[in-house]
Amino acid sequence: MYSRLSPPTKPLPLEISHTHTHTHTLLPSITLLSFSQPISHYSQTTLSKRKMREILHIQGGQCGNQIGSKFWEVICDEHGVDPTGRYKGTAEESALQLERINVYFNEASGGRYVPRAVLMDLEPGTMDSIRSGQYGQIFRPDNFVFGQSGAGNNWAKGHYTEGAELIDAVLDVVRKEAENCDCLQGFQVCHSLGGGTGSGMGTLLISKIREEYPDRMMLTFSVFPSPKVSDTVVEPYNATLSVHQLVENADECMVLDNEALYDICFRTLKLTTPSLPELTQQMWDAKNMMCAADPRHGRYLTASAMFRGKMSTKEVDEQMINVQNKNSSYFVEWIPNNVKSSVCDIPPTGLKMASTFVGNSTSIQEMFRRVSEQFTAMFRRKAFLHWYTGEGMDEMEFTEAESNMNDLVAEYQQYQDATADDEEEYDEEGAEEHYES
Repeated sequence: MYSRLSPPTKPLPLEISHTHTHTHTLLPSITLLSFSQPISHYSQTTLSKRKMREILHIQGGQCGNQIGSKFWEVICDEHGVDPTGRYKGTAEESALQLERINVYFNEASGGRYVPRAVLMDLEPGTMDSIRSGQYGQIFRPDNFVFGQSGAGNNWAKGHYTEGAELIDAVLDVVRKEAENCDCLQGFQVCHSLGGGTGSGMGTLLISKIREEYPDRMMLTFSVFPSPKVSDTVVEPYNATLSVHQLVENADECMVLDNEALYDICFRTLKLTTPSLPELTQQMWDAKNMMCAADPRHGRYLTASAMFRGKMSTKEVDEQMINVQNKNSSYFVEWIPNNVKSSVCDIPPTGLKMASTFVGNSTSIQEMFRRVSEQFTAMFRRKAFLHWYTGEGMDEMEFTEAESNMNDLVAEYQQYQDATADDEEEYDEEGAEEHYES
């Protein structure tokens, strides 16, 4: 995707938005930002169409498990699976609902569908809540892995001490699930970066999985701390140390932000019967982003929109072209044909129309810069540092994490400022070097 410029040494930003239209009312649209690694080394793999490309889902910590539980409710609903794992759809629906069900589910004895999920935490409370919930019986009992002590919002405890003691048990479950796959596509991890378990133990697990499965995709849904919705004072430390790990070991990170999500929850789109143009406009709207970063302050490198529901493909294409023409300054000029759209005529359950938007935007640097400034303000005074050094961490790791975050911001800015002329100069320099050699 980035072959027209020198390969990025760090992940590039990605943004996702979600806009739903209910049969009667429009549900709040949501958008999300993330960063991703180049994935050219996966595109060379040729696979038989008959092989399922399974995805192994991992959720860690209180936040990650809460998000993950809701994710499985939605996936079960999409595939017509009830809370006991039984298929409940009609004969008409079964062809579509069961066609790709093995991506997220493993078919067990008796026709039960079991999620390909690993649930972990350093304390039992969240696990107990999930097991006693509506969908608690659908998960494999052995896939609940938890400790008793907790991480106390300390990244070092999750990564180096308490989490390190539990990590082998989690990896055993991951291996078992991976062995049950026909052709594993990759892993998706739900966690937060502000606490101790999701951030510390979550990034430890990601690094271990990267070592063991280096050619599989690693995608994370990471909830970043935000100043308005804060649980603990050391969130900037935990988040920066986590990003330091994610840059090295994750291919793609969907950045969620509680502040942006709260804004969406407390605001409705006030469109009772929206048309496709209105849906498209809402999808690109800055106020519907799942991350507190304004895309108008950056530029899109690439974007993709998927629409679900009964609609005209021609009208979708026209609307997407219209968006690009009206907002051409928000798209980089050195990547041609960088917006893709697709249509699926089956809407999500209970909805009339929905759209999902994924885009590579440089504006996400706003969030990283904000966290970095908070980190620096605390680290300069060595505030609360003893909580981390007491678990065996060295100050140098903080310095490296801070430097890595600043490099990330600088690289986003570099891509935002790049022009087609820069690319031509780069091509000419490359040609000269080749000629001289």
